[in-house]
Amino acid sequence: MKDDNFLKENNAKHMWHPMAHPGAQQENPPVIITGAAGVKITDIDGHEAIDAVGGLWNVNLGYSCDVVKEAISNQLNQLPYYSTFAGTSNDAVIELSYMLQEFFQPEGMTRAFFTSGGSDSVETSLRLARQYHKVRGETQRTKFLSLKKGYHGTHFGGASVNGNNRFRTAYEPLLPGCRHLPAPYAYRNPFNESDPAKLAQLILQAAEDEIAFQGPDTIAAFIMEPILGAGGIMVPHETFMPGMREICSRHGILMIADEVITAFGRTGDWSGSRHWGVQPDMMCTAKAITNGYYPFGACMIGESMTEVFEKSGPEGSIGHGYTYSGHPVGAAAAVACLKETQRLDVRDNAAARGTQMFEGVQRLKEKHSVIGDVRGGHGLMTAIEFVSDRESKKQMGPDFGAKVAKVAYEHGAMLRVSGANILLSPSLVISEAEVDTVLNAIDAGISAAG
Repeated sequence: MKDDNFLKENNAKHMWHPMAHPGAQQENPPVIITGAAGVKITDIDGHEAIDAVGGLWNVNLGYSCDVVKEAISNQLNQLPYYSTFAGTSNDAVIELSYMLQEFFQPEGMTRAFFTSGGSDSVETSLRLARQYHKVRGETQRTKFLSLKKGYHGTHFGGASVNGNNRFRTAYEPLLPGCRHLPAPYAYRNPFNESDPAKLAQLILQAAEDEIAFQGPDTIAAFIMEPILGAGGIMVPHETFMPGMREICSRHGILMIADEVITAFGRTGDWSGSRHWGVQPDMMCTAKAITNGYYPFGACMIGESMTEVFEKSGPEGSIGHGYTYSGHPVGAAAAVACLKETQRLDVRDNAAARGTQMFEGVQRLKEKHSVIGDVRGGHGLMTAIEFVSDRESKKQMGPDFGAKVAKVAYEHGAMLRVSGANILLSPSLVISEAEVDTVLNAIDAGISAAG
C-alpha cells in the first residue's frame, strides 16, 4: 500500500468520480476514507465521524457486520465465481432465491432475477415489462410512466425514466416513450398545493389524463420509489401509491416499485411497498441486500408475470442478463445479510431513530430560518432543504450546503449534499446518542455557514 503522501498527491488526479465535476474534484480533493467501524468512518488524517449517509443508503447494518464478511471470505474459498446463464447455477444463489421469495411474500413476489446493482435491477424491470406485454400479444405497450424527482439509476433506461434533469440533459436523446408525472413534493409543485392528501389526488388525476392521452394500451409500466430518495426524500401521501396501483391494474399497466433504497428496513417496514400496503408487479432491489459489502442486486417478479413467462412459448425466453448475475460471492453475502437483518429486526430501530432524527431536524428548522422544508418521518430517511428566503422559497446554492457539511464533518458527522438539500440516511443500527451527535453537528454547520 502506498503511503499517505502518495495518496494525497494523487487524490482525484487519475480517476473521475461519479456525480462530480472532474476539475472541481482536483481543485478540492475529496475526503480519503481509510477505515470504518460500527456506524463511523475514519479518514486518512485519523478524523472519525458518524456516517450519516450510510455509505450510499446501503450500509444498513454498519461497517462491523462480521457475519457478512465471513460469508464473503468463505465463499471466495469455496467457489469464487461461476456463471448462472442457462445450464449452470450455484448453491448460494439457490438458497438466496428461496429466502427472498419468502421474505417478499407479502408483496406477492415469487421469482428473483439477479443483477450487479440497482441500475441493473431497474434496467431488468423495464426490459421484462416490455417483454411481458409482447409475450401476451400486446406488442404496442412500450411506453413508461414515472415521477419527476424520481431516481432510477444511470443506465439509459433508468436515466430515461429518471425525473431529475441532472441525470438526463447531458445524455439526451434518451429512450423514447417515457412520460413524467408531477412529484409528490408538497413544498414545491405545479399545483401550488401544500396539502399532501390533496396533492396525491391531483397527481392521480394527472396520471389518468396522461394515460388517456397516450392511450392505455401503449403503456408498459409505471415505475416509482415508494419514498423518493435521491430526488430529495419526498414522502407521498399514504393514498398515493395505492391509488397508482389501482390505476395501473385497471389499465393493464405493470407497476414497478424501485426499492433499491427502501427495501430491507429503511422505511421502518421491510419494504416501501409494504409500508404503503401495495403489491407491485416487480420490485427492484440492491444496496442493502449485501450491506454494501459486495455489488449485487435482484429484480423481484410477481406471480402474475411469473405465470405468463413460465407458461409461454419461445417468446418467453429471457434474452437479458449480466456476467455477474447470481454471483456466488454476492449471493452468499446476501444470504448472510438477510439473516442478520431479520435477526436484528432493524426496521424497529429505523422507525424509532428515524422519528428522533425527523423531530430533531424540525427543531432545527425552528432555530434556523435558512431551513425552508424538512421531509421524512418514515424510517431513517430525512431531508433538509435550505432557502435564502422562506416567503419566496428561493433555494440556496449548493455552496451553502457544502459549507454546512464541512463544519458538520469537523463536528463528527459526514453529510450528503444534494443541491439545496442535505440528505440523511444513516445505518439502521445507529444509536440514540449517535443521532444526537449528527443533529448537533448539523446545528453547528448551519450556525457557521449562515
